[in-house]
Amino acid sequence: MTSKPSSILLIDDEAQIRKFLRISLSAQGYRVLEAGTGQEGLAQAALHQPDLLVLDLGLPDMDGQAVLRELRAWSPIPVLVLSVRASEGEKVLALDGGANDYVSKPFGIQEFLARVRVLLRLAGGAEQAAASVGCGPLQVDFAYRRVSLDGVEISLTRKEYAVLAQLARHSGRVVTQQQLLKDIWGPSHGEDSHYLRVVVGHLRQKLGDDPTAPRFIVTEAGVGYRLRDSA
Repeated sequence: MTSKPSSILLIDDEAQIRKFLRISLSAQGYRVLEAGTGQEGLAQAALHQPDLLVLDLGLPDMDGQAVLRELRAWSPIPVLVLSVRASEGEKVLALDGGANDYVSKPFGIQEFLARVRVLLRLAGGAEQAAASVGCGPLQVDFAYRRVSLDGVEISLTRKEYAVLAQLARHSGRVVTQQQLLKDIWGPSHGEDSHYLRVVVGHLRQKLGDDPTAPRFIVTEAGVGYRLRDSA
């Protein structure tokens, strides 16, 4: 029985680079997908669930670091950053943001292919996370950053969406206040629980969620919050 070839998504706005990588990767038996912008790349990742994502940081519509953050809100797909940005700071930011490896341009194709093989081997065909999560009539679409209730899209602020997305990623499980604050506001805000309470309050208003009898967001007193896994 022939095994299914691994699929690799290239997110890079330079057509020449994509062509070069497509030829090199296809010659190794990989199935190659392509995107020239960050939003297109996120949509392709959600639709096709590739085994590996190769990400450029200098994209025309959004910074590659932002693409990485959005992707990590819903998917563990291995990411190899391929960028002209060679500073240690950029590399640390990408790796801390969820990238699995970082290669600077210009690069040697044999080294690049070796790093691809390593990441695919380590991934081992791990199951990908869902591109969206539903809680009864509430739907959170991570790839497009959309939230809908009873089929109607709801407008959320960046912080409101970030909190809801984090809860949806761990649907049915408690996410601590400290974790939410550090992940969304930053490491120095781990004790600023009033920020979180305000945002959760606004979220509940927009979702029509009664905190005394919640359909969606449950408060775990003194610990954090939990999104019901069904409603």
